[in-house]
Amino acid sequence: MARSGRNPDRRVRTAKKRTASSTRWLERQLNDPYVKQAKADGYRSRAAYKLLELDERFGLIRGAKRVVDLGIAPGGWSQVVRARAPKAQVVGIDLLPTDPIEGVTIFEMDFMDDGAPAALEEALGGTPDLVLSDMAANTVGHKQTDHLRTMALVEAGAWFATETLEPGGAFVAKVLAGGTDAELLSLLKKHFTSVKHAKPPASRKGSTEWYVVAQGFKGPA
Repeated sequence: MARSGRNPDRRVRTAKKRTASSTRWLERQLNDPYVKQAKADGYRSRAAYKLLELDERFGLIRGAKRVVDLGIAPGGWSQVVRARAPKAQVVGIDLLPTDPIEGVTIFEMDFMDDGAPAALEEALGGTPDLVLSDMAANTVGHKQTDHLRTMALVEAGAWFATETLEPGGAFVAKVLAGGTDAELLSLLKKHFTSVKHAKPPASRKGSTEWYVVAQGFKGPA
């Protein structure tokens, strides 16, 4: 009897080795229209559409001259910036390795390192007019701890933005359910003329992520 090149037994055994959560993740990826669209459009991740949708709503990218991408890996957000503002200088940073992107300077280091902000500013060659942050801490499975760790990154990104942005600039950051905490929200409202929360359609409905969009930087206090 003729046989195909596939081995159904191996497929079943492999499937049995997967955890229930990894199986659900794989099914979600295979059925996610944004994942399919990202492959078709050449974006490295579905996250690119979150920034595209935020840009459509808030007008963040066009006209930007110097952009910082915090948590750049795998590079989808910087791809969007390069497409919509091809003349902009773009600098990104991440703990994870990121494949090169034409026109983007990438640092593989921890943004929380003391030398990271200065390295970003030096590579940018001037003050940014847009700071993007899609950073999130590695989860440990404890909701309160995970929330605190991620919000610490958001706060660090916000301080970097308020210390380096050009007047009129913008800061965009991923936050978790509940939005920006009171202290950080107060900081942003002090330094920006507009501070809003948004959940772009590309964010999965079951996801706890939101984005805070701060525009119209007033300058250092």
